[in-house]
Amino acid sequence: MHIIEFLLVGLIAGWLAGKVMKGGGYGVLVDIILGILGGILGGWLFGMVGWQGGGLIASIVVAFIGAVILVAITRAIKRV
Repeated sequence: MHIIEFLLVGLIAGWLAGKVMKGGGYGVLVDIILGILGGILGGWLFGMVGWQGGGLIASIVVAFIGAVILVAITRAIKRV
């Protein structure tokens, strides 16, 4: 995956996670970072259960799920 695609997937996943988690988001830069980190987390989690998807849409879905998990964790830590 090229760097532009990687950033695009991260941006979309982070933005979607912010919307789904009913928050105002953290801003574009943090949304991209959460999306990219979410992609890494989601890829690891899906790899552990043996699911191997391919393509741009699958990458966005996996990154989105990972980003939702990360947003939930950051909000839980923020409350403490």
